[in-house]
Amino acid sequence: MTDVKRPERVLQDEPEFQPLERFWPYADLSEQPSDEELARLSPELAQALFGARPLPFSISLDFPAFEGELYARAVGLAQASDEYLETFTDGVRRHRARFYPGDRPERLRDLYELVGAMAECGVLVDDKPVPYARELWLPLVWCLIR
Repeated sequence: MTDVKRPERVLQDEPEFQPLERFWPYADLSEQPSDEELARLSPELAQALFGARPLPFSISLDFPAFEGELYARAVGLAQASDEYLETFTDGVRRHRARFYPGDRPERLRDLYELVGAMAECGVLVDDKPVPYARELWLPLVWCLIR
């Protein structure tokens, strides 16, 4: 028979300290997200988690923070949209304003006139980047303005 050497014991027989009874330091957090937390989710993440919501046709403008006197007015118009979301991506503040243009399309036009010339401004149709969104979809919405 071969002599098999047992490995040295890694743990001590008696522990040196008593571990805490609770494992997670934030044990008081709710397991379900609040309505406010759900509202802050990006539309892409909300769709991936909960499926597509039955929403009416919408156009969203997504623009970064910029310098100038028109910035405060642009943010005010974005906050007055049907749905507003402010995010930080890589330290850059972005604003996303969703409009349901059926009732008052001039709100969308007013904000687009302020931020539409920026190269970083995105126009999303039903939360998706669509080809010719600026050249085709927005002029079709402008036809709704009387």
